[in-house]
Amino acid sequence: MKVRVRLFAALRERAGTGELEIELPEGAVVGDVWPALPLDGEPPGLLFARNRAYAERGERLEEGDEIAVIPPVSGGSFVLTEQPLSIEGAIGEVRDRDAGGIATFVGTTRRQARGREVLHLEYEAYEGMAEKVMEDLAASLKQRHDLCEVAIHHRVGRVEIGDTSVVIAVSAPHRADALAACHEAIDELKVSVPLWKKEVYVGGEEWIGRGS
Repeated sequence: MKVRVRLFAALRERAGTGELEIELPEGAVVGDVWPALPLDGEPPGLLFARNRAYAERGERLEEGDEIAVIPPVSGGSFVLTEQPLSIEGAIGEVRDRDAGGIATFVGTTRRQARGREVLHLEYEAYEGMAEKVMEDLAASLKQRHDLCEVAIHHRVGRVEIGDTSVVIAVSAPHRADALAACHEAIDELKVSVPLWKKEVYVGGEEWIGRGS
């Protein structure tokens, strides 16, 4: 079957075109699109939309579908992904010639919580809205601090013990602003972004919700 693929920003420049048609086998899913493109090295934080709506990689495709391959947002990346997070990727997105320092926060899944042995976590988000709220959060931080760029990457789906669930990177001319904004970013993210966490532990499971 044939699907139409749209590319934007740096991906469009790499491919030399903003639109192309590819052939995929019957039963193909959204995640099969990237390997079929004439592009190497999938960038971290890549998102897909199917027929103008955000789509999971496992979503099945149909003849004539339009798939948009969406690169990270310029000027800071605010993304949700089921793929492992790249700390180096987030740092690379906030590097700036005016930056004197980059502060990072990396959240990982611990095996003990509230006296229980955790098996894994599951994150769910209101996709589309969550990225916009993260972008608004970054804009708010820039109003309160002298910053260069902000990047926020968060996992959705299942996250195993020891794996990274969130990466925040903040660059600024001076370390004090970078450190303060990074600290505020994780605190505000937990209460403002429509993102929920289910804790699966020995003997049961529980939705912890926002603010956890």
